[in-house]
Amino acid sequence: MFYPPQPEPPMAEVHLDSMLAQFVPRRTVQSSARTLNSLLDDLESRFPRLRHRLRDETETVRPFVKIFVNGREIRTDGAKDPRLAPEDEVDILHSIQGG
Repeated sequence: MFYPPQPEPPMAEVHLDSMLAQFVPRRTVQSSARTLNSLLDDLESRFPRLRHRLRDETETVRPFVKIFVNGREIRTDGAKDPRLAPEDEVDILHSIQGG
C-alpha cells in the first residue's frame, strides 16, 4: 500500500539577533511549537548553547532578552504562556548588559 508523504506541519519562523546567532547554525530557524515557552524549550533542546542565555535556571526569560511576535513585544514576566500560530514570526533580541 502506498502512503503519500505527509505535508510538513506549518512552522513559526524564529529570527535571532547577531549576538545569539553565534550559538545556532542559522540566524533564522523554524519551530512547530504552539506556545512561547514550548518554543524556548524547543530552541534550547535543539541548540544547547542557547541554554541559560535566554532563560535563567527557573526558566524565566532573562530581563535583557526581548521577544517580539509579529513585531509586537511580548511581556514575559507574567504567568501567561502566549500561544503561537504557524504563520507567526518571532524575533528574539539579546540586549547588551553592563554599566
